[in-house]
Amino acid sequence: MTEVDSLVDQYDLVIFDLDGVVFLGHEPIDGAVEAINGLVEEQKPVAYATNNASRRAGEVAELLVSLGIRAVSDEVITSAQASARLLAERLTAGDRVLIVGGPALQREITDVGLTPTGAADDGVSAVLQGYAPDVGWKQLAEACVAIRGGAMWVATNADRTLPSPRGELPGNGSLVAVLTTALDRQPDVIVGKPAPTLFDTAAAKVNARRPLVVGDRTDTDIAGAVRAGMDSLLVLTGVSRPRDLLAAPASERPTWVATDLGGLTSGAVAVPAKDLESGWTVRATADGLTLHGSGSALEALAALAAACWRGDGPTEVPPVAAGGDDAAAALRALGLA
Repeated sequence: MTEVDSLVDQYDLVIFDLDGVVFLGHEPIDGAVEAINGLVEEQKPVAYATNNASRRAGEVAELLVSLGIRAVSDEVITSAQASARLLAERLTAGDRVLIVGGPALQREITDVGLTPTGAADDGVSAVLQGYAPDVGWKQLAEACVAIRGGAMWVATNADRTLPSPRGELPGNGSLVAVLTTALDRQPDVIVGKPAPTLFDTAAAKVNARRPLVVGDRTDTDIAGAVRAGMDSLLVLTGVSRPRDLLAAPASERPTWVATDLGGLTSGAVAVPAKDLESGWTVRATADGLTLHGSGSALEALAALAAACWRGDGPTEVPPVAAGGDDAAAALRALGLA
């Protein structure tokens, strides 16, 4: 079998993404509070690595506590923090940084000895762009002028969307794309996931030798774990769905998959799986793939991944047919019917 009873026992640190893994909006995802507090009670080191630059570490910790999770600010690593530190290393104290984002970005820049500004005519040395719900044309226009004038352009992250209770909404990557279109160029640096910086920082804080990254996106969380050389668990509570997993290139493939954070202690499945490791068999036909056998839907997903992941590049997911009632039920559960 590919399922393990206690996945978390194999690791000395668990690094959680937040949006789509722990909460959606301001509401916890079912089972997340219990799963994380269970680790804290067992004194398992945890960390939170988020691309969302709209909150500071202390604000993130306060949000987690308000949801019932035992968390402290030192466990939180944000893309805003990492971006400010990078600029502090590359610029001179007091240099002006034009902020495209919210108050959290401004305060991070102030904390590292740089000067936040909103105007392109203030002798700007760099533009720092991060998500905030009130980012609009005026900030983007000022950034456009500053970058065209020679300012370094740093983006906290390039997530195209943000998960929410209303579905996926535009993320910082969509706002970066506005400037990319206007300037016909890419940012000089993108700090957040899938770059490994946040994960490496979290591991270094506690000298972890075998961390596990938990995320909901193959293109950021899982890709960042691959770049950092860390194992990862994809949970199906946020952006990436089973079809996205099957289509993932080698650079975005997790070690494990689970329905939610309960998989940390039971129910996680290794991907890909071989036919002999589960109750499922996948056969290739002229029309696509046919799933035969019985078992859990996640084990079926792992077996299908083994059939789809033939190379390193993105996979064209073929049509998948059911070879029986159990297979039909598994495919419906996975959204692959």
